[in-house]
Amino acid sequence: MRIVSGIQPTGNLHLGNYLGAIRNWVAMQDEWTAKGGECFYFLADLHAISMPHDPKALGENTREMTAALVACGVDPDRSTLFNQTQVPAHAELQWLLNGTARVGWLNRMTQWKDKAGKNRDGQSVALFTYPVLQAADVLIYQATHVPVGEDQKQHLELARDIAQKFNNDFCAEDAPLFVLPEPIIPPAAARIMSLRDGSAKMSKSDPSDMSRINLTDDADAIMSKIKKAKSDADALPSEAEGLEGRPEARNLVGIYSAMSGQSVAQILGDFGGKGFGAFKPALGELLVEKLSPINERFNTLRQDREALNAILRKGAEKARAASAPTLAATYDALGLVR
Repeated sequence: MRIVSGIQPTGNLHLGNYLGAIRNWVAMQDEWTAKGGECFYFLADLHAISMPHDPKALGENTREMTAALVACGVDPDRSTLFNQTQVPAHAELQWLLNGTARVGWLNRMTQWKDKAGKNRDGQSVALFTYPVLQAADVLIYQATHVPVGEDQKQHLELARDIAQKFNNDFCAEDAPLFVLPEPIIPPAAARIMSLRDGSAKMSKSDPSDMSRINLTDDADAIMSKIKKAKSDADALPSEAEGLEGRPEARNLVGIYSAMSGQSVAQILGDFGGKGFGAFKPALGELLVEKLSPINERFNTLRQDREALNAILRKGAEKARAASAPTLAATYDALGLVR
């Protein structure tokens, strides 16, 4: 059993990143390695260049994301943690699979349509073909399972289509080359919204730093942001239905639920009828308790470039060894002489 998952390296990591993706990686690592499975987690820096980017920021963000993953509990000794660039097999296999993928398949990708907008002719070829790189990312390791959210289901289906067509076209019926990966649907992640606008997602691009809890925030900053978070004048309801039409209240209660593991009903059982003057300090204290150890380790790790480089090199060495047999077999199946 082998899980493969990637995440694009971004800076200014915040609570939404942690609850939406990173925490799931840690949970899968703990569950799968206990069963004898393997987890391959990578920083998708090759995917990042499909859109305009700042080269200097990309390198720093890759290290910062590595620090965040380790600080949150991804263990480089139990999981294989690396960045794509150090494993050329990803890009090599993408090119080899480009002969199997079809333009019509890529044209149907919803994310291509969304990201390209009306100016499709002005987009990079990399943006159009990055779903093939995503397929290569998982097929190169013969992944048995891939965690996917709603926005990635279509891309995993494409990876399976490419793998199946390649097996049909170039392999004996009883000896397929590629495993067809199965999806894992992680537990629904809390949808964390802005502390200044309960109808907008928490985002690093928001110009107001008060809109988000950063993983770099210390205890004082966390408490200050929560106390100043937008709310309303009414007391909290005793039942979840009472949060309808109150986006800021729903967001703050949702954050408490995600961080404590308590249901919304349990939280409202404790705080129903009380105002935000009582609830916000409790939420702030909870966040400080849960995030302070992560914050401390993250801030220490992110300052040590050599340690981060060493983690990525170690993971890349393991990933290159794991990817080599599949890449060699793909060249052979295509009749390429090396």
